[in-house]
Amino acid sequence: MNIVTTHNLKKYFGKDAYLVKALDGIDLSIEKGKFTAITGASGSGKTTLLHTIGGLYEPTEGSVFVDGVNLASLTEEELTVFRRRKVGFIFQDYNLIPELTIEENILFPLALDDSRPDKAFFEKITTLLGLRKRLNDYPYMLSGGAQQCSAIARAFITRPSLILADEPTGSFDSKTSQNIAGLLKMTVETFHQTLILITHDPELAQLADRVIHLQNGRVENSFN
Repeated sequence: MNIVTTHNLKKYFGKDAYLVKALDGIDLSIEKGKFTAITGASGSGKTTLLHTIGGLYEPTEGSVFVDGVNLASLTEEELTVFRRRKVGFIFQDYNLIPELTIEENILFPLALDDSRPDKAFFEKITTLLGLRKRLNDYPYMLSGGAQQCSAIARAFITRPSLILADEPTGSFDSKTSQNIAGLLKMTVETFHQTLILITHDPELAQLADRVIHLQNGRVENSFN
């Protein structure tokens, strides 16, 4: 079963002489429960593709289906709710809220929906990511690696259909990157989640079930 399907997906920025074809006709299917890495040089369209799949960008042309829903069929309000409930985002710069504790940051997506956390699930994921002793701390009190683990836990807490990670290890040294990548892969496998991850790191890409390489806004090749 495919969790993501795109048809002739195009995303253009600018116009006339300044037109940039960030995505130039992408047909793609992502299987549910798999870890997919998207690679490519800077400017190849990786982040644009991720943001379009996540509903942050509206396609210039073509369609995006996530968990069977055509994103174009949703109103802006419906799309916001859909993203909150169905898509978990992990960014390179964590995007943690400095005024909230680590526990509050992790539970924030649930608070937006007035949903109660599953205590057993919360305990399991924070234990797996090594955060149990840091839940009452604030983001500034944690290392960059621990903050990213907090962001990973936040992305998983709603048990979304899809996790999207944009260069989650891009700002770390090799050892920290490997540790975070290993924890992320373990978390995906433990909770049977679907992950699409953008990376420049070939070692991180090798952890994936499938690697998709972009060039000039198009899929150059795809391999398992």
